[in-house]
Amino acid sequence: MIQESLTETTTGLKHWVFKKLTELGVSEQSAEYLNMLILLIGLLIVIFLVDIIIRKLLIGAFSQFAKRSKTNFDDLLISNKVPRNIAHIIPLLIAIEFVPDVFVDFGNFENIIEKYLKVFAIILTLWIARSLLNTLKDFLKTLTRFKDKPIDSYIQVFMIFAWLGGIMSAIAIITGIPFLKFLTGLGAISAVIILVFRDTILGFVASIQVSINDMVRIGDWITFEKYGADGDVIEITLATVKVQNFDKTITTIPTYALISESFKNWRGMSNSGGRRIKRSLNIKQNSIKCLTHADIEKLKNIQLINAYLVNKQNDISEYNRLHNANKEVLLNGRNLTNVGVFRKYIQTYIENHSAINKDMTIMVRQLAPNAEGLPIEIYAFSSDKRWVNYEYIIADIFDHVLSAIPYFDLEVFEYSTKSHNS
Repeated sequence: MIQESLTETTTGLKHWVFKKLTELGVSEQSAEYLNMLILLIGLLIVIFLVDIIIRKLLIGAFSQFAKRSKTNFDDLLISNKVPRNIAHIIPLLIAIEFVPDVFVDFGNFENIIEKYLKVFAIILTLWIARSLLNTLKDFLKTLTRFKDKPIDSYIQVFMIFAWLGGIMSAIAIITGIPFLKFLTGLGAISAVIILVFRDTILGFVASIQVSINDMVRIGDWITFEKYGADGDVIEITLATVKVQNFDKTITTIPTYALISESFKNWRGMSNSGGRRIKRSLNIKQNSIKCLTHADIEKLKNIQLINAYLVNKQNDISEYNRLHNANKEVLLNGRNLTNVGVFRKYIQTYIENHSAINKDMTIMVRQLAPNAEGLPIEIYAFSSDKRWVNYEYIIADIFDHVLSAIPYFDLEVFEYSTKSHNS
């Protein structure tokens, strides 16, 4: 009833304006143009006022509801402009309804305006969908179980398909070609579309594989040497992965690079009971020797290896006695070496260190000798995985180990200053 009365009012007003103009001596052709212009201005004013009123009412209603609601979802609806976009629907419907009356004498104009109003309706639908999806994305990110999920990628994938569908629908409306027929003809230029959207398609496939295989999550520490990335993942989208490096710079990596190239994810370390320590020092090889009885007695004063030396010395003495080893030459039979006892000391020291995880591998080993001496490597796991504390633990261990070396008559390999100067 309301719509019929509005239509009748507009039709009556249209004839009244045209009649008054012709009575004032304006030619019929000019009266038709002026009549259309006056009605168009009037319609635009009505649409503008209705849009303002409905927008204020909707935003006010949503704001009042958000204040009373316990969830933050309605607050996110407002911040993402959902009420504002929905408010445009009624002015659009009014425009579609009354445009035929405004352009009643101009059929060509009417067809053009109606087509563009339909295109705007498609765009408005996409705006509303985007606002709702952004609200959903922001809401899900506040939930603990979704914080490390690439929600942005899923939203982008949906919106890409939505915009493609909207663009094709708009082109079909403007050209007057039926949508299905237009879609069929689109297959002929599919190769061009694939070329244009190559990165998007690669990113889409990569984001699905990354998500399904759980390769990267937001918050993961990753190292990607090719792109100079070494830090925490802060954002995963359809096309890119953003990494905040430890120096606070941001590195952007193509999403498809995560499945086509090699990178390191430290999540396994973060979820484990410790962070690996794997560092070595080089012992000068000409400082390595067999220990005499006097040397062993002197080293027994070191509490950590006292029991070891007593037991080992008894075993070696018994072995040498049974095999009639001639100990006038120290090399004969079995012997303790200063580097072997030193290695045992480090092992015992690490095993008793309060910052080392005793449930994980603890090992002190020799590596292959090289031009820089004999490497002695410490392999263990610190209980504290935080970077600053981890580095402090390593420094504490090696401070002690380096200061202990002289007690075993060993020397650390260093390049000679003389040889460099010569």
